[in-house]
Formats: sequence, C-alpha cells, structure tokens
Amino acid sequence: MKRKVFVVGGGPAGIMAAGKAAELGNEVVLFEKNDRLGKKILISGKGRCNITNNTDIEGLIKNTPGNGNFLYSSFYTFSNQDLIAMLNGLGLETKVERGERVFPVSDSSKDVVDALWRFLKIKGVSVRLSTPIDNVDIKDGKVTGVVTRDGRKLECDSVVIATGGISYPGTGSTGDGYKIAKGLGHHVIDLKPSLVPLLAKEKWVKDLQGLSLKNVAITLKNSKGKKVYNDFGEMLFTHFGVSGPLILSASRHILDYDYKDVVLSIDLKPALNEEKLYDRLTRDFEKYSRKQFKNALDDLLPSKMIPIIIDLSSISPEKFVNQITREERRGIVKLLKNLEVNICGARPISEAIVTAGGVSTLEINPSTMESKLVKGLFFAGEVVDVDAYTGGFNLTIAFSTGFLAGANC
Repeated sequence: MKRKVFVVGGGPAGIMAAGKAAELGNEVVLFEKNDRLGKKILISGKGRCNITNNTDIEGLIKNTPGNGNFLYSSFYTFSNQDLIAMLNGLGLETKVERGERVFPVSDSSKDVVDALWRFLKIKGVSVRLSTPIDNVDIKDGKVTGVVTRDGRKLECDSVVIATGGISYPGTGSTGDGYKIAKGLGHHVIDLKPSLVPLLAKEKWVKDLQGLSLKNVAITLKNSKGKKVYNDFGEMLFTHFGVSGPLILSASRHILDYDYKDVVLSIDLKPALNEEKLYDRLTRDFEKYSRKQFKNALDDLLPSKMIPIIIDLSSISPEKFVNQITREERRGIVKLLKNLEVNICGARPISEAIVTAGGVSTLEINPSTMESKLVKGLFFAGEVVDVDAYTGGFNLTIAFSTGFLAGANC
C-alpha cells in the first residue's frame, strides 16, 4: 500500500531520506524552509564540499566521538562507499585527498547539490521550497500529519525530521526540529558548539590576526597538565584566538571542558627536535652575527611572528646576535617548540561547523531511525545527538541516517 511520507528539511539527511522513501514506492513530499535546497552543503568545505571520508566503517565510528556506536546500523546499511557510488552514478566525479577526504573533482559544492537535485527528480519526490513546518500532529501515539507555519494542516502517514542543528543559522539551521521533538515528548541533549574556533587569553594573539601556519604540531593539555589531544596540520590566528582545520578538529576534544582552562601548545618546527633546532638557530645567528636580534629571525619565522617571539623571549630586540648567550638560545628553542596559548572559551554555536547534542539517541531506534515514543516519526542528521570530527564524517552521518530513515518510513 502506498504511504504518504513528509520529510522536513532539505539538507543532505532530508534529501537522502526523501529519495529513498520515494524509491520504495511511497508518495513523498520534501519541505524546505529556504528558497533552495542544500544551503549548508553549498558553504561546506569552503565551497568545495568534503562529501565523505574514504576510511572503513570502524574508521567512521572512531571519528564520531558523539555517540558513534549508535550509527553502526546506519553506516552498514548505507556506507561511505555506497554514497560515493551513488553520487558517481548521478554524474558527480569524486576524488580522494589528504586524510582520505572525498571531494567532487570539480571542487564545487554546487555540483553536489545539483547531483542531489537529480536524485530527487529521478525518484519522483515532490519538493516544496519556502515552506517551513512548525509542528507534527499525532493521535494515539502515531503521526497523522504536519502543520505549516501559515497554519495549514496536511495529512500523512509518517514524518522524517531532518532540520539540522543550530550552527550557521543563515543556512536555515535554527533549531526547528528540536522544538518539534520536545513538543512530542522527546528529550533534547544540551546543545553545544562543535568544530568551532577557540578564544585565547593572550593579547598578543590579536597581533597575529590573519597569519596561517602550515605544518605545525599542536598539543592540548587540561588544567592538570594531562595531554588531551595532539595533531599536525594547518592553523590560523584570528582577532579572538585561533582557528583553521587543526583547531576545529582539536576543539571537539575539549568540548567536555567547556573550552576553558586548556593550554594549547604549538610546535612551530615539528620536523626538528630541540638539538637540531638549536643547531639551526646557531647557524642563523652566525650568519647574522653582526645584526640585532630583531633582524636575525627572518629565515626561521614569518615576519608577523618575529616581534611576538622576541617579546616572549625577554631578550632585547636591539641586542646584537653575537651577544646572545647559549642559555638565551636554548630559551628561544623551547619557545619555538612550545608556544603556549591559554584557551578560555569558544566562538558562539552559530559559528560552529556542527552542533553537538540534539534529540536523545536513547529515544530513537538505531536500526530504523524511528522514534521510540511516536510511531511514524523519524529523525535523521544533525538534529540527532551525534557529531563527528572534520574530514567528511558529519556529512556521512547525515546521508547514512537519512537513508536509513527513508528506508523504514
């Protein structure tokens, strides 16, 4: 018997749920509050869209610190490889880059959205843009329909809530799904920013605004000095603190510390141990022995960083290099290998890539994505209390949970 399925939210989870439900012979309507689908996809990966990651299933779980085990059924039912194959079949060529990140060959997120539009058309999904949904009607514990923002009541057999989180509200992610879920008796786990730029106590950080550091190593330690996280890659200084791919990934590891009382240690020269860096510095100082300290670090550091390192070293910038002692050189080396930044918070959740928290996984069947409280109600994507690191993992979650919801509604 043909069922009427409504999907609320036109992001990756909603598009996948709608297409799969229609493929199974259901009459499917996809409601999107914006005037176009996939607005968050369009800005993802700086406009390139990191679609997924080429790791195995265990790799997907490992990179999902927010309730990763809940996703076994989703990932095994519709894996990252299934997603790549589907998009390739829709005419979107993909490529694998550093860290097994998968991108469109064109480097254009618009091409991903266009492929997903083709998917919906092929499956026969009816799309209604600029149509926000405010509520889901239920009777005797079962879904009976939805209520649009302008008050219309529309009947259906099941509803998939795929409205995203509350990060990047300009894309339409304004927490609508959480309100609907709460109204139907679901618990929403506290919402926090994940994959978010971090705030720094040090005032000198502002002087480095716009400076990007490549091939640096970072270590995060808590207030007790315990190492929380370490990684290697690219980071960026901002007017408020630090950002960039390395920092966004690191931020998820200190979410449980509320982004406070954490020390970020930056190794500016990870390819050299302290002895080799000391030798390198000594050679540079021999080369510039008749220059002042402030003019002797050009070969070693970006120009913007030189005044900061000099200030932190407590060595006079006017001091001639041939007068700098061995002990002072050792101090410079330690500074370059361990530049410390005290983290005192994070940017607002509206600036986070992903929302941590959401509809409790304890109230959702992981094999179907159906609510355990309301028959015919399904959840998919970021609205659920699941979140992952950067690298294509969060989009994979959206597509996989969307597929599972669509297959069962």
